[in-house]
Amino acid sequence: MTTASTPCIKVCVIDPASKLCEGCGRTLAKIAQWGRLSEAERLKIMAELPERLRDKP
Repeated sequence: MTTASTPCIKVCVIDPASKLCEGCGRTLAKIAQWGRLSEAERLKIMAELPERLRDKP
């Protein structure tokens, strides 16, 4: 069995200003729908996360 890709590093704290998880950079909506996304969709989002975390207010 293969596991789904995830950016989660188990630092689950939502920043009140940016609304992004401090650990992975995802929004609560993306976290909630993660299990329903295709692997291709997950990988696309994961590629955007480092820049999102770097640019957050």
